[in-house]
Amino acid sequence: MTQITLALSKGRIFEETLPLLAAAGITPSESPESSRKLIIGTNRPDVRLIIVRASDVPTYVQHGAADLGIAGKDVLMEHGGEGLYQPVDLNIAKCRMMVATPVGFDYEGAVQRGARLRVATKYTDTARLHFAAKGVHIDLIKLYGSMELAPLVGLSDVIVDLVSTGGTLKANNLVAVEEICQISSRLVVNQAALKLKHGEIQLIIDAFRRASGV
Repeated sequence: MTQITLALSKGRIFEETLPLLAAAGITPSESPESSRKLIIGTNRPDVRLIIVRASDVPTYVQHGAADLGIAGKDVLMEHGGEGLYQPVDLNIAKCRMMVATPVGFDYEGAVQRGARLRVATKYTDTARLHFAAKGVHIDLIKLYGSMELAPLVGLSDVIVDLVSTGGTLKANNLVAVEEICQISSRLVVNQAALKLKHGEIQLIIDAFRRASGV
């Protein structure tokens, strides 16, 4: 029996993946939110799930520790997507990658003046490419959480982060001033696994594609 391993992360992506898994005839044996297990079985003996950090999904798939995975475009942009086949945009976990500043900060004026901006973000590659394309000089400050705090305490001028409703920005007296790109989650596949287990993996890809309306 060919074993198929699918890498997922907890939280919103996992919840929004459940209907897609169901469409592929896959039901997790337990929820990662209530279980401490990192390898979770399913109703199918040939399919198992591994629970990893969202930012690690592409790495597990790239190196063959998982055959498939679901990762946000934000993670894939930072990872680079090398060695990964990305057959389906699943249209789940949608949000936007944005530049945000404190209310009252003259972002457009700073850009036009050629000011050097201090940018706090965990998406350093994405931020670097975005500002380079605009010809803006920046100092990057890598953070792993609570981006909104950085401009409030003078650590940065602006932040680059994911924005869903904008509620967190508003609560911290920040405002989104520029959209970098739209973000959603994609199915990623190990290219070697696709060749070796083509039939089994293609069935899952097709089911996900149908369920996501692509």
